[in-house]
Amino acid sequence: MSNHLDLEEQEQLEELKHFWKQYGQLINAVLIAILLVVAGWNAYAYWSRQQAAQASALFDEIERVARAGDTERLDRVLGDMKDKFASTAYAQQASLMAAKVYANAGKNDAAKSALLWVADKSSDEGYAAIARLRLAGVLIDTQAYDEALKQLSGPFPGDFVALAADRRGDVYSAQGNKALAGQEYLKAFKGLEAGTEYRRMVDVKLAALGLSPAAPADATVEVKK
Repeated sequence: MSNHLDLEEQEQLEELKHFWKQYGQLINAVLIAILLVVAGWNAYAYWSRQQAAQASALFDEIERVARAGDTERLDRVLGDMKDKFASTAYAQQASLMAAKVYANAGKNDAAKSALLWVADKSSDEGYAAIARLRLAGVLIDTQAYDEALKQLSGPFPGDFVALAADRRGDVYSAQGNKALAGQEYLKAFKGLEAGTEYRRMVDVKLAALGLSPAAPADATVEVKK
């Protein structure tokens, strides 16, 4: 019985040796590849955590500088954020924040630059839409109406369609084109949720043009002269 078991074990050992001789290198290569993938993933996860922590710390600094209204310092720290952490949400948020500070300080070129960066670089369609809407506002203030309409053309995410229409209405109103302004405000009103403050604001704009939200948006709009 013992000899029989010894022979079976020896046969199994020979089969194992044969199998390992035939497939051993392949198995080793697969194991090494798996280990490299795991090591790479762990390294990337560590790097991502480090990036997020550093970006968060720099964002906190930008917030402090923005509250102080120090635009020169803001230029430097925002530049650092864009250079080092351009792909993070912190960079998008920081640029939107900085643009508001610049606009309040009358530095419209800096505000436009910060907003254009988000509109062009952000992979988040929400941030990009907010940047385009705010950029249009700055362009309206500087009477760059054609540029503002360019930013407001093209598709917007669903939640921003009505806001874009309202902003287009602002452009046409600033140009003195009350008919087109009324049409855009009507689109905006109908696209906004009932009872919201924004919808009431659009209603006020319509009333200033002598319009009612019940008027068809695609009709020729008669406005007060």
